[in-house]
Amino acid sequence: MRKVIKFAGALLEDDATVRSLARQVAALAQEGHEILIVHGGGRLFTATLQRMAIESKFVAGLRVTDRETRDVAVMVFAGLLNKKLVAAISAEGQPAIGVSAADAHCFNAEPMVHNEVTGSLGFVGYLTGLNSQFIESLWREGLLPVAPCLGIGPDNELYNVNADHMAAACAEYLSADQLIYLTDVAGVLDGEKVLSAVTCEEIERLVQCRVVSGGMVLKLEAAKRAIEGGVREVRIVGGTSPDALLLASHAAETSEAGVVAVPGTRVLREPLSAAHAALSAA
Repeated sequence: MRKVIKFAGALLEDDATVRSLARQVAALAQEGHEILIVHGGGRLFTATLQRMAIESKFVAGLRVTDRETRDVAVMVFAGLLNKKLVAAISAEGQPAIGVSAADAHCFNAEPMVHNEVTGSLGFVGYLTGLNSQFIESLWREGLLPVAPCLGIGPDNELYNVNADHMAAACAEYLSADQLIYLTDVAGVLDGEKVLSAVTCEEIERLVQCRVVSGGMVLKLEAAKRAIEGGVREVRIVGGTSPDALLLASHAAETSEAGVVAVPGTRVLREPLSAAHAALSAA
């Protein structure tokens, strides 16, 4: 199966979590799955800007990314965090390789439009395409690509791309069977309860009623895009739970039978039948 796995940047801050997830990724790759990993790293990015005395500017909650800020993003995302994750996966016996947007122009982007002005946020972009032949060539050679949340624009500049939306776009462009969001919470929460499933039409209600907020809103919006783009299964899973990635990944192979309890939240195009829902919750 073809899978895109998105790592929340917060998960990369704990060495034990990185080793656990790297072990699970390596196990999946060794089962024969074609895997692309996309990762963020916003908290370390912000902390690095603070250490370098670079002021963060925001417009309507969106970070304005000038050239200096963008250069720090490349340093943190494509440098430190990317190499940490690549090294961890390779250490588990699965050769991994870091690929940034600049490598073979593998992830293409356009500047973000804000207030009807293109590029008003600086080097912030959205994904518009990828070099699938390049990614597939890595898979054929037994390499597992790990991509930071960067895109390369028509001006040959690197752009900071929201990692959740980048993962959804990659899953769509690669015709992935499954998209998994690994996050630092257990899934989509309604208070203390983890919702086992959310339909695309329910997402707007959850946002309007403020059941979800912040980064989870972006994940659900991106998940909806992936489902509507043809990705068969999307799951949002807590990456710190033991073997959560393996359980979520294997759910794609058993979900039709509905006999395996799976951590996290599944995003659905439409509601499951009552019988299927009962089995999935078992």
